[in-house]
Amino acid sequence: MWKKLPDGWEAGFKRLAAKGDRMMDAKELKIGVVSCSGEDCLGGTVSRLATRKMIDELRPDNTVTICLPLFLAGGQEERMFAKEFPTIAVDGCDKACARRATEKYSGKVSGAILVSDLIGGEVAEKAALSTRDLTSEHQSMVDNVAAEIVRQFDAILDASCQEQSKNTPSSCGCGCSYKC
Repeated sequence: MWKKLPDGWEAGFKRLAAKGDRMMDAKELKIGVVSCSGEDCLGGTVSRLATRKMIDELRPDNTVTICLPLFLAGGQEERMFAKEFPTIAVDGCDKACARRATEKYSGKVSGAILVSDLIGGEVAEKAALSTRDLTSEHQSMVDNVAAEIVRQFDAILDASCQEQSKNTPSSCGCGCSYKC
């Protein structure tokens, strides 16, 4: 169900850690998304479905999901990824378990989304439901949360591209950083 870490992720960590090495191209950058694993409320369901949409449809080449239960159980790959790569926490409610866990074990997240802020606290606290029972209203909620993940995701990519362009001349010579 979760997208595995990309091939060569260990080399990516080493490359990031090496002083003087080139920055990772923004097109190569992987961004982690840690979604809520709460099974008792609609906010958790919407969080997971929006994250899944990122992997399957919206940003499949740059998105890596991080399994929150494995992360909490001490999964070193998940923790190292979140420490070395930008990570967005998508929490179903104001308990913010995904954000808090990521910040406790790996450092500050690059983005954080509270589904309850986007769909309303009362709605987010409603009982979870099966994907077979999703209505068009629920799908609209998933789409809205996915759109916010994309907004934050693209802001992280843009910031990475801008940082890279400070250190690398543009390919066309005008300074526009077209390489990104």
